[in-house]
Amino acid sequence: TAFLHGTITEDIYMHQPPGFVDKQFLHHVCKLEKALYGLKPAPRAWNARFSKSLINLGFVTIKSDASLFVYAHNGDLEYLLLYVDDM
Repeated sequence: TAFLHGTITEDIYMHQPPGFVDKQFLHHVCKLEKALYGLKPAPRAWNARFSKSLINLGFVTIKSDASLFVYAHNGDLEYLLLYVDDM
């Protein structure tokens, strides 16, 4: 899923996961390189990456609604409304 491959912009550290604890460095932590499902920044990281991709394709965001993207080409308009159900 997107959450398993998302990028994060903050430095986030976690305890070593069970089964992967380095016996020489028991009290060291791991720095996350990718967003994990269930991590609070994961949806935000996914949304930022998705929005950047749409903008690179020529879409623009509407100031009053960050989930609405508009693409104008040859007098035609295309609307993309992003809805994410994170329940």
